Amino acid sequence: MSRVKTVIKPRKNLLDIDIKGIWRYRDLYRMYIHRDIVTQYKQTILGPLWYLIQPLMTTVMYMFVFGGLAGISTDGLPQPLFYMSGIVLWNYFNACFTASSEVFTANAGVFGKVYFPRLIVPLSAVTSNLLKMLIQLLIFVGLYIYFAVNGATLHLNAVALLFPVLIVMLAFHALSWGLIFSSLTTKYRDLKFLIQFGIQLFMYATPVIYPLSVAPEKYRSILELNPLTPIFEAFKYGTLGSGSLDWGGFAYSAVFMLVSLFFAVVIFSRVERNFMDTV
Repeated sequence: MSRVKTVIKPRKNLLDIDIKGIWRYRDLYRMYIHRDIVTQYKQTILGPLWYLIQPLMTTVMYMFVFGGLAGISTDGLPQPLFYMSGIVLWNYFNACFTASSEVFTANAGVFGKVYFPRLIVPLSAVTSNLLKMLIQLLIFVGLYIYFAVNGATLHLNAVALLFPVLIVMLAFHALSWGLIFSSLTTKYRDLKFLIQFGIQLFMYATPVIYPLSVAPEKYRSILELNPLTPIFEAFKYGTLGSGSLDWGGFAYSAVFMLVSLFFAVVIFSRVERNFMDTV
């Protein structure tokens, strides 16, 4: 009887990604997705309802703080709808980034005992968080229908068809940045505290709670350097008629994504060879 042997060899170069291995371990990929979805709110009272409660509570808080106390304009749009449009995208980016930035430290016990393509873990997180984002998107759609029926001036246009592209770009931005920071935190543990603080500040440099049009002119050029800005603005422009569609900024965001993804793969590939010596 012939036996099938699987030979595991060390990679010879930094860009030698085990694509076939990822496909071969697709059952493990699905298992990780199931784990991420089921275990997050296991042993909680409300369970998956937190997917809906969290963005609603955040929207109410933004309405009170930024719309009420700070008086920040929403370009004449209903505040709940405007804030929800930013929250849906930001929650997805933040969840994917956080999961990717903790790949090595959170999975050191598993990585040190058994072999499988390490990229399966962050990729599964990106996929499982996509399901959560789609659930939260239902709230946005419900609010959209409610305000449209009640006479709000909303301008849905063809740019909304770019939504899948925007989500893919958002996912790869989060994945690449997260992998870079995850690789760095294997050696410099205190970076994770800086990352947690930095990602909160980064939200304010992204047009989540304000339209880019209300930013002072002297700061607008700085905000436009943020590769996430064209994504958020395009989504609001396509669904609400607010914001702006800057094809140059869109191209800049795409190039930034590809470059950061390249460096993320290089760094991740290098670190995963010997990260157990430092974790």
